[in-house]
Amino acid sequence: MIREDEMTLELLDSYDKVIFMYSGGKDSTADVLYLKDLGVPIEKMELWHHEIDDRSGQFMDWPVTPAYCEAFAKAMGIPIYFSWRSGGFLREMLRDNQPTAPVVFESPSGMVDALRADVQGGKGPKGTRLKFPQVSASLRTRWCSAALKIDVADIALKNQMRFRGIKTLVVTGERAQESPARAKYKTFEPHRSDLRNGKKYQRHIDHWRPVHAWKEEKVWDIIKQHKINVHPAYHLGRQRLHQGQQASSFYM
Repeated sequence: MIREDEMTLELLDSYDKVIFMYSGGKDSTADVLYLKDLGVPIEKMELWHHEIDDRSGQFMDWPVTPAYCEAFAKAMGIPIYFSWRSGGFLREMLRDNQPTAPVVFESPSGMVDALRADVQGGKGPKGTRLKFPQVSASLRTRWCSAALKIDVADIALKNQMRFRGIKTLVVTGERAQESPARAKYKTFEPHRSDLRNGKKYQRHIDHWRPVHAWKEEKVWDIIKQHKINVHPAYHLGRQRLHQGQQASSFYM
């Protein structure tokens, strides 16, 4: 296992792509700033933002979030690609005898539409959700993280041929201080979508959580050092970005 202090620039240089799963929150912002400080070339970086409401209407997320993410990406000089599950949070929550909806994602070559045959989702077994996500370490009950973020990222990685035959590093911002469950996360491991030993083709993807051991004060320090204007939710006194306008106290 690679510890944070062992992830040197030489090792980082071995990756062809570094993808940040970027929420617009303080921890994923710290990820970007930290790797920039380490000297990772901007040309290797991409920001990916998963829109939990898709683009059909506003339900759970802060309306300003996509624009904030775009502004941050522009300021950093890093391309940003958006993705979402069709129908977003509301459709999945109200799913009744329906398959989980397909995924739409952007890529350098354009938008991959939900109706494309090579995109997963929308064709699986019918099921019923009709439940609000709960405060839990289990992704079955805290389903929004799995259905609207983790699975969306997996599908986008698996359905782009540009990740075959190269080394990709996926970076996320979970911190041990946030919860006992997150404290158990590995700092470095093969990503869920890794296929480095595939027989037909290889897709080498690692997963690194560079701020996993950081205390919250260190996160704010690096943001202050870079003079980043944080997401408006923090200016309103919210301590975590996922506490959206429709759910000020639920965990997502």
